[in-house]
Amino acid sequence: MEKKYSKKYVLTSIAIIVALGGLLMGFDASVISGVVKFIEIEFNLTKLELGWSVASLTLTATLAMFISGPLSDKIGRRTVLRYAAILYAISAVGSALAPDFFWLVIARMIGGFGVGASLILAPMYIAEMAPAELRGRLVSFNQLNIVIGISLAFFTNYLILHYGTSGESWAQSLGLDKHNWRWMLGIEAVPAILYFLGLFFVPRSPRWLILKGKFEEAKKVMVRLTSPSEAEESLEGILKKNAEDEFKGTFKELFRKEMKLVLTIGVVMAVLQQITGINSVFFYAPMIFEQAGIGTDASFVQAIFVGLVNLVFTILAILFIDKLGRKPLLSIGVAGIAICMFTISYEFNSANYKIEKEQLELILDAEYSQVDDGFFDSSYENEESLMTALATISSQDNLSEKKEDILKSAIQLNPIIILIAILGFVASFAISIGPVMWVLFSELFPNKIRGIAISFVGLVNSAVSFIVQWIFPWELEHLGSDLTFLIYGLFALAGLAFILKYIPETKGKSLEEIETQLVK
Repeated sequence: MEKKYSKKYVLTSIAIIVALGGLLMGFDASVISGVVKFIEIEFNLTKLELGWSVASLTLTATLAMFISGPLSDKIGRRTVLRYAAILYAISAVGSALAPDFFWLVIARMIGGFGVGASLILAPMYIAEMAPAELRGRLVSFNQLNIVIGISLAFFTNYLILHYGTSGESWAQSLGLDKHNWRWMLGIEAVPAILYFLGLFFVPRSPRWLILKGKFEEAKKVMVRLTSPSEAEESLEGILKKNAEDEFKGTFKELFRKEMKLVLTIGVVMAVLQQITGINSVFFYAPMIFEQAGIGTDASFVQAIFVGLVNLVFTILAILFIDKLGRKPLLSIGVAGIAICMFTISYEFNSANYKIEKEQLELILDAEYSQVDDGFFDSSYENEESLMTALATISSQDNLSEKKEDILKSAIQLNPIIILIAILGFVASFAISIGPVMWVLFSELFPNKIRGIAISFVGLVNSAVSFIVQWIFPWELEHLGSDLTFLIYGLFALAGLAFILKYIPETKGKSLEEIETQLVK
């Protein structure tokens, strides 16, 4: 019993180390949420440029996903993850020192290669190491680390912002006041270096070793994680299934008739995870709260709440994924996502707009003493009617330039409802499609084409993420908050219908058993 516990401890330790790539991914992707407000002013960015500063990382992550799976089939999962750690460190330092917008984007894109590689290879590696009864929980460690990384980014952003404005001499000597956003981006170099070092303490994937014909080394790794008899049994099962498979490990084989169901599930899940707007909430959380009429400092604090809720419910998902199964968690969570998005949309749609004279004068740097006080007593049903009314007392150019600040000051709604709905959305995502999608990806595909297949569905996932992040500021400006969140809710509703009809239950089955069930 003690020996079995010891082996379980070794397996868990390996999974935690490998999943640290998820922490770096979550931090790298979400730290930008605290940066956008400052770089928009410093580099005088348009809304599309602002979206590009966020989404550019995802663009190269998409490319990395496409190549890292096949590359890992050639040189190993662990080796590619080490390269990813190096890219994270280079990106962090480069972003912090960027002299202009161009070099900031270049540095972010370098980090994107690390994001793409670690995002698909960490769960793949863990799934290839883990026994069936623990696979869901251990693979979910990667999502847990992503969540910790997101929370850590929110928290360090808040601390840097807080101490940068505290007037403390040590904070000023470090430049936390003048270079706050540079510190937000540069601090990631520390965990990146630790991740690189930690990967020297994990073995190579046994299933990858088997594909390369290194059976003795694969058996040694398995014996570290289970009993000799169980290792022998697992090895024989994998060898038998590999011998039966006709797959040659090429991209074209993804589109064979036998792969239709598996590939459809993978693509739909990849799209659904991003099209419901999760990264819009994570990356632009302070912007959303400010749009709901909450001040800058308060919006940063509440963004931390987003990270904490995400963390708690991801832990709950880890606890229940191997007990309740994948499909129940997906069904409950995606239904919750739809309800919360509809609630946010309704609340923004029901908002009224009213602005005080003093607020308008401060925003537009103008005086309106000649305007009748009754003008400022009026309340407007939507953004358009407010801006139309203001056009009668101010120039269109001035209003267009300051539109975002005007709407933040004028909007009247219940920010508590917005906060609760966003936290409910994050909780629903974190207990369902956040971790479960990566577990399914690691389980669905045959061993010989797993690297290529996960690269492909990861590519789809990242491409959708890129589009959602890039156009989100534009959507808020042109479609409005109500329609933007309504669209997310409708996508969630469609996804729920697909889950109920097509998603299989994979808990407790070996990877080879799942392949036999789904690939026909």
